[in-house]
Amino acid sequence: MTLPVAVVGAGAAGLLAALAAARAGAGVILLERTTDGGRKILISGGGRCNILPSLAQPERYVTDSSPNVLRRMLRSWPLAEQRMFFERELGIRLVLEKGSGKLFPSSNRARDVRDRLVEGIREAGAQLWLGATVDDLAPPLSPGGAWTVMIGGAPPLKAAAVVLATGGLSVPATGSDRTGLSIATRLGHHVHPTYPALTPLLAEPAVHADLSGISLDVTLKAPGTRPRFATTGGFLFTHRGYSGPAVLDASHLAVRSTIRGGERQTLTVRWGGRDFEGWDKALIEARSPVGALVARELPARLAYRIAGDSGVDPASSPARLEKGPRRRLASLLADYPLPWTGDEGYRKAEVTGGGLDLAELDPNTLESRRHPGLFLCGEMLDAFGPIGGYNFQWAWATGRAAGLAAARRARPAGVSGSTPK
Repeated sequence: MTLPVAVVGAGAAGLLAALAAARAGAGVILLERTTDGGRKILISGGGRCNILPSLAQPERYVTDSSPNVLRRMLRSWPLAEQRMFFERELGIRLVLEKGSGKLFPSSNRARDVRDRLVEGIREAGAQLWLGATVDDLAPPLSPGGAWTVMIGGAPPLKAAAVVLATGGLSVPATGSDRTGLSIATRLGHHVHPTYPALTPLLAEPAVHADLSGISLDVTLKAPGTRPRFATTGGFLFTHRGYSGPAVLDASHLAVRSTIRGGERQTLTVRWGGRDFEGWDKALIEARSPVGALVARELPARLAYRIAGDSGVDPASSPARLEKGPRRRLASLLADYPLPWTGDEGYRKAEVTGGGLDLAELDPNTLESRRHPGLFLCGEMLDAFGPIGGYNFQWAWATGRAAGLAAARRARPAGVSGSTPK
């Protein structure tokens, strides 16, 4: 009897792995501990699901492993081919959100993405076992033998290959519980220390709580980093601190500095599009009150707050502003030190930083170099990208590669299937 491919975890990577393996002709059993699966898909993009970025930018991913290996893994399924797959094979038309570089389903419904993937898996003949908690894996006793998947409250499952597609820690309410990373560690794999990434930052005391709800586009920098870090995007004041894409994209630098101890990573914000010289010149040449001038480019409450922080009366005339106060204001407008003190942790993190070292896998197949027949993919790997669909791009690419390779190991000689294009 031909043994199936067991896919552990029905998140984005696991769903794609199961679909790819089933379409390639393998028997597939997808095991998911929750009652529905794909919960991170459902909450992504505010319930809209930012499926993909519009541009492939592998240099924007963060990893402690080899960046060259990361790029090879992403190239296994180019971005243009991923887009065609969703549109032509799953029937999900993608639209580009104006000015953001993000691709969303035309329906603006994340549930449509999750449901269509599940439908495709079932149409391809795979089985979906919901409420199945995988406790551990046991490698074959001899080369070419069966893997054993231990399932809580059920008999062990024998499998020709296993795709481990679970193990992140972000948003634990969706079912994330580190299982995959724990199993990989027990099997001898090297795992880089994990940490919450793409998570909001906190300020204690919440010195900007009165600005809660204000949002604008900013440029956020992290002085002293190598390579230099800067990101431009949305910034949101919250009751407890700061969020928005720019903050989330920089948060891993803040989080990792607290883990290391010592000095916290300095983050500075450029409000509006002017640098120090630009603001200084604008203040020198202005004829309207200082607060009114700044409020032309920034929300009024924020403009008056920054003026106050610099010691300048917003109602004052720029012509009467002395050089020292003027330059302090220009400096705060161009390089405002963000007074963060902590972060929201995994509870609100979009992804998990760190994870299984990429060198432990074949970059073409995602197969373990330690255990033939074991394939690992998705968030549990040591890589994450910025806000904007990059982490789904990673999940789709690594899940597909793992699923296809697992199918080749599992299916009998002479049996073929279709491959997701």
